[in-house]
Amino acid sequence: MPIGHVTELENKVVNNPLAKDAKMRVLVGPEQGWDNHVMRVFELEVGGFTPRHQHAWPHINYIIEGEGSLFLNGQENPVKAGSYAFVPGNELHQFQNTGDKAFKFICIVPSEGHY
Repeated sequence: MPIGHVTELENKVVNNPLAKDAKMRVLVGPEQGWDNHVMRVFELEVGGFTPRHQHAWPHINYIIEGEGSLFLNGQENPVKAGSYAFVPGNELHQFQNTGDKAFKFICIVPSEGHY
């Protein structure tokens, strides 16, 4: 069972032309013994965003720092530290940093949803 600190993990740039100033760290997944899911922490710099996209799998999100917006159900939804969201499969969605400091959130997906 892994125990550690998020700062000890590699902070990988999200390599997608539709993302801006986005990074991701994998906390727990198949390599750590959680075969069916992956828990990640995303960090969006000021003005950064994830791609606006959709996919078959759902995911669970928890905002741990900063302020942002989640595009879901055809509208922008403000989120901040302490907010949570369930994104159903096949729903168009996107996270954006709308604040003045880094925006960080946990995202848990089924293993097939991790890239």
